[in-house]
Amino acid sequence: MHDEKATPEPDDSTDGYSRRALLRTAGVAGAGIGLGALTGGAAEAADVREAEDGPAVPDRKGATMIGVPFERRATVRVGIVGLGNRGGSMIDLFLAVPGVRVTALCDPVKEKTERAAKKVTEAGRPAPATYTKGEHDFVHLCERGDIDFVYVSSPWDWHFEMAKTAMLHGKHVGVECPISLRLDQLWELVDLSERTRRHCVQLENCCYGRNEMRVLRMAHAGLFGDLLHGAGAYNHDLRNLMFDPDYYEGPWRRQWHTRMRGDLYPNHGFGPVASYMDVNRGDRVTHISSFGTPSLGLSQYRAAHMPKTDPSWKESYIESDRTISLLQTAKGRVIRLEHDVSTPHPYSRINSLGGTKGVFEDYPERIYIEPDHTNDEWGDFSAYTEWDHWLWKEHSDPPGGHGGMDYIMVFRLMQCVRLGLVPDFDVYDAATWTSPVPLSHASIKAKGAPQQIPDFTRGLWKKKRAGTDSEKPKE
Repeated sequence: MHDEKATPEPDDSTDGYSRRALLRTAGVAGAGIGLGALTGGAAEAADVREAEDGPAVPDRKGATMIGVPFERRATVRVGIVGLGNRGGSMIDLFLAVPGVRVTALCDPVKEKTERAAKKVTEAGRPAPATYTKGEHDFVHLCERGDIDFVYVSSPWDWHFEMAKTAMLHGKHVGVECPISLRLDQLWELVDLSERTRRHCVQLENCCYGRNEMRVLRMAHAGLFGDLLHGAGAYNHDLRNLMFDPDYYEGPWRRQWHTRMRGDLYPNHGFGPVASYMDVNRGDRVTHISSFGTPSLGLSQYRAAHMPKTDPSWKESYIESDRTISLLQTAKGRVIRLEHDVSTPHPYSRINSLGGTKGVFEDYPERIYIEPDHTNDEWGDFSAYTEWDHWLWKEHSDPPGGHGGMDYIMVFRLMQCVRLGLVPDFDVYDAATWTSPVPLSHASIKAKGAPQQIPDFTRGLWKKKRAGTDSEKPKE
């Protein structure tokens, strides 16, 4: 995820897991993953029951994690797995948050681990343990008794396995987007979180953007009236980065375009809109219909820029250059999601919200709400700073990338762990926000046929509860 006018920053790690992870899935590269693997749920192998307004869901294996607080800790001990572009920069933010200690680091590329460890000692902290012995050394990090929270920033192929391993070893875990790319694995993470009593959260930094948090508070205060529609996206020209071997180490990011046709990265757009609409907190998404364009952008870029000897010429791209998905909620609201990383386009997450009293649209930011605005002219969104979230009032100039939202996310997450608070979002949000990955692929293959979105909360979405629109806690 990148800021609009900033120097490109990483949206995921480019660490040494990439080459090895691709070997594990080489059998499906170029042909696409079968629909059964993508959309098959845990319900296929477990006792199931019919949900009131959705597909069959597996029986709960443990108590819900909704409303479950972290254990209060004077110091949060963090282990970091994946130290490429993303993980190697995020460690600076963990070191900047009070009450946090980085105790262990893991990456198969020894030089990256050593570089990250040096940051820890240069910050005046004890030297962390390091794990660099192969692709599965992260298991040994998770086995440690001096880690409370595992942060995962590896290529996508590894997200599910690492989150699962962390919880099985008694650790809370936060994972970069997307948390997994298969529906059955999303269900498994939900079940495992409930069974182990460990939180598994999708680290969605865009939920903590200043604009997003301001719109959130305005929406919850009723300034947009009854909410009707929203939109989010990840439209970002990544062609040069996906063919740059020094940015994404190995072709792992590009090769997902040989496997799927759907929205590969819905979280940055979906997470904020889901927060505005209290998805899983009084409403839920029920169906998704997706459509995709032909896959032309990467092939044409390769033809124009890559020598015939480049390994990418062995790849056949099937990912739609642009996917457009429409999601329906139980309350009848509509959410539009877009994904496009293969064609020329200025950066945009769209970030739009509309209701019976007006609308907000981002990129560029503008607002029109009654009775403040008339004559069909957009208003100045900067006039609404009074609605800034307390996190942005307290940290008006946060360090780190993406306009400061990364730091706000890390600060708030670590605050929740340290003070023993309920996290702002949970495993049910992680599964919901990521479900458009396999379901959009299935819908596109079925010519736009609607796909049912599972109720990962198993009926508990009807109960109103707090989310990112939090109250400032007392220390």
